[in-house]
Amino acid sequence: MTNNMTLYETLISYCSSDAYPFHMPGHKRRVAAFCDPSASFCDPSNRDPFYIDLTEIDGFDNLHHAEGILKEAQQRAAALYKSQETHFLVNGSTAGVLSAIGACTRPGDCILMARNSHRSAYNAAALNRLQTAYLYPGQYHPRQEPALIFRGHANAAAGRMPDNPPELSANDLNGAIEPAQVEEALRRHPDARALFLTSPTYDGVVSDIAQIARIAHRQGIPLIVDEAHGAHFGMHPIFPQSAIEAGADLVIHSLHKTLPALTQCALIHVNGPLVDRARLRRLLGVYQTSSPSYVLMASIDQCIHQLTLHKKDWFEAYALRLSRFYRETNLTGFSFLHTDDPSRILISPGARSNLSAMQLHEFLRERFHLQSEMVTPSYVLMLSSVCDDDEGFARLSSALLTLDQESRRPKQGASSLSATHFRSGSQPPCNGTPSGADWQSLHNGMPSDADRQSLHNDIPSDADRQSLHNDMPSGAGWQPSAVCTIAGALDADAETVSFPASTGRVGAEFLTLYPPGIPLLVPGERITDNLIRNVLSLKERGYSLTGPDDHSLKTIRVMAV
Repeated sequence: MTNNMTLYETLISYCSSDAYPFHMPGHKRRVAAFCDPSASFCDPSNRDPFYIDLTEIDGFDNLHHAEGILKEAQQRAAALYKSQETHFLVNGSTAGVLSAIGACTRPGDCILMARNSHRSAYNAAALNRLQTAYLYPGQYHPRQEPALIFRGHANAAAGRMPDNPPELSANDLNGAIEPAQVEEALRRHPDARALFLTSPTYDGVVSDIAQIARIAHRQGIPLIVDEAHGAHFGMHPIFPQSAIEAGADLVIHSLHKTLPALTQCALIHVNGPLVDRARLRRLLGVYQTSSPSYVLMASIDQCIHQLTLHKKDWFEAYALRLSRFYRETNLTGFSFLHTDDPSRILISPGARSNLSAMQLHEFLRERFHLQSEMVTPSYVLMLSSVCDDDEGFARLSSALLTLDQESRRPKQGASSLSATHFRSGSQPPCNGTPSGADWQSLHNGMPSDADRQSLHNDIPSDADRQSLHNDMPSGAGWQPSAVCTIAGALDADAETVSFPASTGRVGAEFLTLYPPGIPLLVPGERITDNLIRNVLSLKERGYSLTGPDDHSLKTIRVMAV
């Protein structure tokens, strides 16, 4: 659909409505998150990005040769996250992934990587002409009780847990990468020069990074962790331990995903002796612009500054809001899917609901003006952050309770599609009425002493945290067959063929559902009937993929015979 408004005008129209963002970025469009929380209002200059859009003039340092104010800012970030060295990323986590893999490998090397990695990792493998050996996550089996941190807060009356199991298809929600898998893979690939994992996943599933780091280090190779969705880890005991503290050598964080920072703001952290730090710094200069935005860098530094000052209070209040939300949202037709990160609110229509996940997503968006982060065939992901307020959680709880009650009828002919995440391409309406309510300060609504004690009583011990990983599956049924390297497929002669009739051919382009940006098909992999069926089913439901030249996917580029 087209209109006559400019992008700026469309943004202003949408952001002036009452649409509530349960999606990225983590600042939730709240200006106060960047300003002094004790101030009654923010100086107008803080609201205008043009006001602080400078270049490398005297006194403002140079990101690619930081010696002054930017060096000090990066040192503050390292201190907050307890890393030995931290660098600002203004080209998002993608620049960090590309630089990290490039710093730890040389052309032609083998890299061991999780197959559910972000597409930037595959691009890094192609750019460095790497051999790839894959680790396949198993299916995750969601807990039917609230996460351990909320133990004692019943999700249904009389302390009973909901008896309507979520209808998950095989591989619909990826599990963790197990240490035993890594150990076996390194035995089969002793020439691997680096290990790359995504933890947490888009859905909040965390791998045992501490144990995996020990395995990698015994082999003398660095562990790179794409922790883009876990920049808030370690900020409060309800969240998993950060991969930095767990012993990873390189960790990438997207601040903007879950913290108060502008889109594209990210960090890369370096620890230990296994990373060539000079090579990393050089590659950061390759994959990032030579004119980094001072607006973005100021956003990163302000985020770090505010967390340094107010982390405890902000996250104590956030933890209480999450606990209250799960405790008071007693669903019977829907189910919460509890992963390792309680900030990711996953709702699945159960057997007692006549709504599909897509219908739930659309009702939340159109009727209640609540925009989700992602919808899959089985569940809807609402992404919360430290910047969500009581009003936002109350609106989501009220909407879910209303839809839960209205949809409690037997489902008729419900079907389930296996194998992937996908997201609606449509956008929320811009015709909502502005609420006019000012955003509460993050310091308002702080928990009482009794609330604080109750919350801390529910925090799991280290043994409890470890038990979260014990029952994860060690393999998956979906394992695409790689015929050649990614670079080899991209460089080879290619031809265009009918996609529905491409079974057995070797792909020469990516097929990626976004989010979460995990390729269904990587160049060099053989196309199967199952892949074609799933992709065509997604297309029939109105979803699009990124990567192929032919966006309609009537055709696909494959390696020439």
